[in-house]
Amino acid sequence: MVDRTTLVDYCNTFLAADAFQDYCPNGLQVEGTDQVQRIITGVTASQDMVDAAVQAGGDMLLVHHGYFWKGESAAIVGIKQRRLKALLQNDLNLLAYHLPLDVHAEVGNNVQLARLMGWQISGPLEVGNPRSVGLVGELPAAQTGEQLAQSLARALDREPLFIAGHQRPVKRIAWCTGAAQGYIDKAIALGVDAFVTGEISEPTVHAARENGIHFYAAGHHATERYGVQALGEHLAQVFGVQHQFIDMDNPV
Repeated sequence: MVDRTTLVDYCNTFLAADAFQDYCPNGLQVEGTDQVQRIITGVTASQDMVDAAVQAGGDMLLVHHGYFWKGESAAIVGIKQRRLKALLQNDLNLLAYHLPLDVHAEVGNNVQLARLMGWQISGPLEVGNPRSVGLVGELPAAQTGEQLAQSLARALDREPLFIAGHQRPVKRIAWCTGAAQGYIDKAIALGVDAFVTGEISEPTVHAARENGIHFYAAGHHATERYGVQALGEHLAQVFGVQHQFIDMDNPV
């Protein structure tokens, strides 16, 4: 068991949370019990996720997508009221990290996706940015575009949307988990063979085809399941607490 403040302070330092200009607050978003013995991790703090964390006996729910996003209404009504009510009634802490968990060099979503896929990291997608969200690297061996799509499907347990941009083998790739389809221009500028992210927009198709780059929309949720799991396992080792990942699948 660990004191909540000790655990939160450790996470904030470990993930360098204060270094990011983010779309939401990073760290403790809803205060619950003072002592934490069981951490439940998940991608998004949906109602189903909160209910599952309560059912699993969690003291803390640790997620990538929490609450209080910029631009949303501050009113505590509707689904926001129901989610917060469930957290508060059950004394369940909510801890959330967005960009810090995308970027981290050890437990970050992008590093963890590379490890899952066996990709070798060679550098950042955003050259010169020490907190680049995306990464660039190479496949262990060259593949066709269709073979890479199959590899993603096997690893992520879902079929990616594949937009073919050329006929040559794929060796050098860039990737950025989540909704990073707008980063395709950065990938094009680096001359990689393929760009992998979670989501797609209408202009992305034309950008891929007209610039000769393969594009894969492999799922926002599917590509971001791994950072929060790695962080949960890290905290379990450091503090001797219990950790359980619960996957509330989302087809997006």
